[in-house]
Amino acid sequence: MNATDTELRSPAATGTPAPGPAPTAAVRQADGMAVASFVFGLIGLLAMNLLLGPASIVLAALALRRGTSRPGRARLGLALGVADLVVLACLVSADQTWSWSIG
Repeated sequence: MNATDTELRSPAATGTPAPGPAPTAAVRQADGMAVASFVFGLIGLLAMNLLLGPASIVLAALALRRGTSRPGRARLGLALGVADLVVLACLVSADQTWSWSIG
């Protein structure tokens, strides 16, 4: 292998990290908030939407404010949190209950 072959290889192929700034602790924390918001919103559609819906909305807003590198996931968590509250409102207006009932 000559010098031009190694210059043409991508950083991932050579095993060296990609150039650029490493994510700071605040960005990593915001990324975690974005993922947690998405997971809480998704689970909240099925269970505990009174608790997980607002938690998803708050985490998504914090992640977006802190500059997450995953804004799409934070926005999806925000949308799922709002959907949790809409589902809760529909349940309450339909049969005056705060939870799912099967049967």
